[in-house]
Amino acid sequence: MVTVSMKKKNPGKTMNTIKRPNRFWDTFRRIFKTPSAKLGGILLAIIVMVSIFAPLIAPYDPFAMDYSAMHAPSSLKHLCGTDDLGRDILSRLIYGGRYSLTLGILADLIGQIVGIAIGSIAGYFGGRTDNIIMRILDIWQALPSMLLTIILSAVLGAGFFNTIIALSIGGIPRGARMTRGQILAERGKEYLEAAQSINCSSTTIMFTHLLPNVISPSIVSATMQVGGTITMAAGLSYLGLGIQPPTPEWGAMLSEGTQLMRSYPHVIFWPGLTIGICVLAINLIGDGLRDALDPKLRN
Repeated sequence: MVTVSMKKKNPGKTMNTIKRPNRFWDTFRRIFKTPSAKLGGILLAIIVMVSIFAPLIAPYDPFAMDYSAMHAPSSLKHLCGTDDLGRDILSRLIYGGRYSLTLGILADLIGQIVGIAIGSIAGYFGGRTDNIIMRILDIWQALPSMLLTIILSAVLGAGFFNTIIALSIGGIPRGARMTRGQILAERGKEYLEAAQSINCSSTTIMFTHLLPNVISPSIVSATMQVGGTITMAAGLSYLGLGIQPPTPEWGAMLSEGTQLMRSYPHVIFWPGLTIGICVLAINLIGDGLRDALDPKLRN
């Protein structure tokens, strides 16, 4: 008689060998799946690296003044020319990336995070909660965004961090209204009823099931506002309420150059071009991030 030994398989071991894909790396891979997102990532990476290693890359001290080379055009000595005090524009642009990127991205990020949280609460709970929040936002938006930012800057005082707070507060209502509108459109979907049927908490439903399906427009809106935030910061600097001279900041350089744009267009051209390239790069990454986070656009 031939005996056949049968080994029982361990189902638990088989289940443990199945690895779930890492959500972070899966999202990262989806972001740079398109050529436009790759281009944006490369441009932004270059800008960030140049800003980080500014002391090693900048040809001159951004604060050094040379009165014998005021308003000098682009040349081999000064690739982007000099400003009205003889300071090298290229060096100031390289150092200015530290301030402008942090100012624009951080202010929008804070405003969007707070706005998304407020909009999620208003859209999900509805009723009296929604009415109270929306009326507060109506009062909030009664003042123009720039005027509200000026008032807050005057109250808080000039400075880098105070400027971030003032700019972020002005962007909260925009993110809150957009998130609320998206949640109202999604609130009656079947997957939310299924989550409620298994006794998921309201916090879990809002931030785990509902928010990932409505956050894409907020991300795109946030990326498009970075350039506007930098320009608004330039306006504050022009009024003496934002970044104070002689700090090199793209928006402030653009604001200072407007008085010389007819006689010396290079003073305003290079800061404007730098802001445009930076905003383009962030927008391209934002489009890729939207495609990666939206379940309807996933392959």
